[in-house]
Amino acid sequence: MRKLALAVVSALAVSIVGIAVAKDDADPFQWLEEVEGEKPLAWVRAQNDRSLKILQADARYDDLHAKALTILEAKDRIPQPAFRAGAIYNFWQDDVNVRGLLRRTTLSDYPNAEPKWETVLDVDALAKAENANWVYKGANCLEPQETRCVVQLSDGGKDAVEIREFDNKTKSFVDGGFRLPGGKQWIEWLDADTMYVGREWGPDTMTESGYPFIVKLLKRGTKPEEAVEVFRGQKTDVSAFAQVYRDPDGKAQAVTFTRYPSFFETEYHLSTDKGPVRLPFPLKSTVQTYVAGQLVLTLEEDWTWNGAAMSKGTLLSFALADLKRDMASARATVIFTPGPRESIEQVASTRNRLLVAVYENVKGALYSYAFANGTWSRTKIDLPANASIGVVTTRNDDDKVFANVAGFLEPDGLYAGDAAGGAFKKVKSLPPRFDASGMQVQQFEATSKDGTKVPYFVVHKKDIKLDGTNPTLLYAYGGFQVSMTPSYSATVGKLWVERGGVYVLANIRGGGEFGPAWHQAGLKTKRQVIYDDFTAVAEDLIARKITTTRRLGIQGGSNGGLLMGVAMTQRPDLWNAVVIQVPLLDMLRYDKLLAGASWVGEYGDPDNAEEAAFLRKISPYHNLKAGVKYPEPFFVTSTKDDRVHPGHARKMAAKMQQMKLPFLYYENIDGGHSAAANQRERAKRVALEFTYLTRKLMD
Repeated sequence: MRKLALAVVSALAVSIVGIAVAKDDADPFQWLEEVEGEKPLAWVRAQNDRSLKILQADARYDDLHAKALTILEAKDRIPQPAFRAGAIYNFWQDDVNVRGLLRRTTLSDYPNAEPKWETVLDVDALAKAENANWVYKGANCLEPQETRCVVQLSDGGKDAVEIREFDNKTKSFVDGGFRLPGGKQWIEWLDADTMYVGREWGPDTMTESGYPFIVKLLKRGTKPEEAVEVFRGQKTDVSAFAQVYRDPDGKAQAVTFTRYPSFFETEYHLSTDKGPVRLPFPLKSTVQTYVAGQLVLTLEEDWTWNGAAMSKGTLLSFALADLKRDMASARATVIFTPGPRESIEQVASTRNRLLVAVYENVKGALYSYAFANGTWSRTKIDLPANASIGVVTTRNDDDKVFANVAGFLEPDGLYAGDAAGGAFKKVKSLPPRFDASGMQVQQFEATSKDGTKVPYFVVHKKDIKLDGTNPTLLYAYGGFQVSMTPSYSATVGKLWVERGGVYVLANIRGGGEFGPAWHQAGLKTKRQVIYDDFTAVAEDLIARKITTTRRLGIQGGSNGGLLMGVAMTQRPDLWNAVVIQVPLLDMLRYDKLLAGASWVGEYGDPDNAEEAAFLRKISPYHNLKAGVKYPEPFFVTSTKDDRVHPGHARKMAAKMQQMKLPFLYYENIDGGHSAAANQRERAKRVALEFTYLTRKLMD
């Protein structure tokens, strides 16, 4: 869920919240919130055993699992590149390297069909040597040499990580180097011997959301407790962190400290000799990158600066030198203002260029911007149209770029080029994983309850009959300004569409498909419009006779899992299958569980009377009723998910169990927020889900 994230009270709230808390205290299933307690895990194992016996006994499970595993562990996948230290790095998992290899090859060899890879870190070997359940979570390397890095290792896929200094040159951990024990933490290099660190420093040093709000400077050779505090947010914030902005040669030009009062609000503070000074940016804005001496940011609210009015969604820049000299008179330069059906999906930079992925009606294009004489000029990069386009990796020492292009029926293609000019060339392609020759993609619009037009994509075989008999899977997310764009899903194509299923991706409000306004239309007590959009798409599918309620299933995860729970409880008559992945479901206690407090800016505050009343109306856990005929849902979650608490899925399922309502349940003991920490776990989860969908919608 987006960058990180959170919070209000009134006299009236006290009485309402008192009732809510009393009811929660009396919740007979609250004991299931003890994540790794003996009794809750015994319940989990019993539900897993019951559900797996049903789904894995289905004659089609083994075939679906074998196909999913073949796809996910295929050796001919595109090895996703990352520029680092003059080489191409890649993290790779397959049937042999289950936990994965961090490896590298040369720039010249990477485009070859079989590059010569050199292993840098073998996570399987490390886990075996240390008898640990390590999951690789990435590395942060010091520019420009990028030989010294800090590697992040997670226990079983949690967001919490252990940090260790690693030498890419010697391919080993640094004896006596930087090392921080596990926790929700981050680091940012200042120089070879100094780094900014955010972590738990002792009692009462983490936000209510469970993230750091105190930034300290840690010197090589000193203990964490000797680190010096340089910035402090507030306990009620979502988090705080530091960012070092470097020139193309790796020299630090500025340091900012970012404080998140809520998930969608940011305060940027420039580090100066006199201490941190707040930058004059609006609360709803995001600094995207630093290039050509310019700090580039996007606006999530309308803003007027020195007489110039700019609308939300605008991309603009400030000269860093001007901000250092006199913030009040610094000039804002508009780079791009999206139209009503456009959005900025991604911003990246190279040594000299700014790269912006722009989507128009959920179809992508990539532009390269140059800054000269106080203005920005843009050039469109020639890439395939009507597809999703995204920057994979760039480098600061030149203008080389790798970009990915994909569509529902077009496998991912990796293109290489120079952002400063010249043609982009496809250097690698994902082989087709399913037969798309008889398939097609259509884009329709549904009309929501308030008249808003909501676009959605439909993927299906060309020869389907519009008689309502088509098994249809509808997917959506609808939150946190996250866009759902066309992508090549090999497992959906192979395990669903190729077998005669219809796949639908809905671009409902709450997402970022049409910029900040599309997201903000469904914030907090306005959230019902998101669920109305989803219902409208479903009803439009039925009106077009693509499917019927008997053949219609839905799927979503995380915030999308909440969407599934709301859809099931508000319109149980509309679906015959509901896959609820790593969900939020108890909306009166979500802010008390793990990172939940960080999402108050999205959902509303259960301690605020008006917002609590609305949350009670939509909370799936509180709106489940005995005697109602619900579709039999399939809950999927993970014990190791330390972002969205597994207690949400556990309690909802247990309540259904008490009401004698049918459900299936699978909780991966590992896996983190994706409910899968490696390809084998992913294959199992995917096979279980499509077995369930087959039984419900195809039989």
